[in-house]
Amino acid sequence: MKIMLSAGEASGDVHGENIARAILAMSPATELIGFGGSRMEDAGVRLCRNFADYSVMGVWEVLVNIRRIWKLLNDLTEFMREEKPDMLVLIDYPDFNWRLAKRAKSLGIPVFSYIPPSAWAWRKGRARDCAKIADEFIAIFPHELPVYEAAGAKISFVGNPLVDAVRADMPREKARRFFQMPEDKTVILLLPGSRKQEIELLLPSMLAGAKKLLTEKPDTVFYLPVADTVSRERIEEMIAASGVAVTLADEKRYSLMAAADAAMATSGTVVMEAALLGLPCVVLYRLSPVSYAIGKLLVHVDNFSLPNILLNESFQRELLQDEVTPENIAGELMKLYPGEAHRQEVVEKLKLACRKLGAPGASQRVAERILNAAREFTAE
Repeated sequence: MKIMLSAGEASGDVHGENIARAILAMSPATELIGFGGSRMEDAGVRLCRNFADYSVMGVWEVLVNIRRIWKLLNDLTEFMREEKPDMLVLIDYPDFNWRLAKRAKSLGIPVFSYIPPSAWAWRKGRARDCAKIADEFIAIFPHELPVYEAAGAKISFVGNPLVDAVRADMPREKARRFFQMPEDKTVILLLPGSRKQEIELLLPSMLAGAKKLLTEKPDTVFYLPVADTVSRERIEEMIAASGVAVTLADEKRYSLMAAADAAMATSGTVVMEAALLGLPCVVLYRLSPVSYAIGKLLVHVDNFSLPNILLNESFQRELLQDEVTPENIAGELMKLYPGEAHRQEVVEKLKLACRKLGAPGASQRVAERILNAAREFTAE
């Protein structure tokens, strides 16, 4: 049996790695191929292309890179034609993956969607369109189910894989010694994201916020875990230009997050990871002006960070677009310092949000569903 996986960014690569390892543990003879990153490749997936050469975010950025993206789509279509997989598994990355799904369907290849488009938040008609293409869906958040069920999709929620994946591999005090964190300092993390555009759009503001924070809280130190999908050299350039001392870390990211006191974070998976580690954040989000203008017309949600969405309340501060200023970042972070009453309120709410993610073992259950579906399709 041959299964093709498609993931177009760092978070999808993590999910793909977990699924691949679980599939091969249950069915070693299964051949895994696809589009993904180094983690999927290390887990046993034979890649046609690595997403690190293609990952872009925002409407305008996609338009600028449209020729490269269409070539990638054509290359993967030809790859499917030659390899003839028994099933295509989409892992998030909706704008690209659903175009690939249509190509797979035209080739007679069944489609399994893991982490389907967020139709609950915008373009609800997408759920109906996707239900016509994919044979089965698995969501990673319970609030995603109703809109797909109404569209007639076969969809389920079996838990969130982050519950298993996000674990500090050393106790907090040991981690603080490992990262040489001064005992008498408050440790703030800068979590600017895993994509080039996120770094360019948000890291300068984070650094300016850090500089402002130092004027109010001089006993503060800053750390930044460097994702393997971004340029360390570019990050070092931006830090040097800011005049703020920031310690870069290349390993044990979850231990670093568990050892820190608070963070400024780009909205995305990392905010949920921080929640699972008990790390309160000020959540930032910014797009290019064109992408933001288009997004305002299409997206209608009260919150954009996952912990807030899970509890349907704005307990963790979100700063959007023009709100991302040094003053706002510093002011909100000071409320999250150890000893602050607001910090404890946020930490307790984060625990409640994390309970919404379900029991451990999600990747195992997803792999079982994928294998069962592939067997059903090959038996037909």
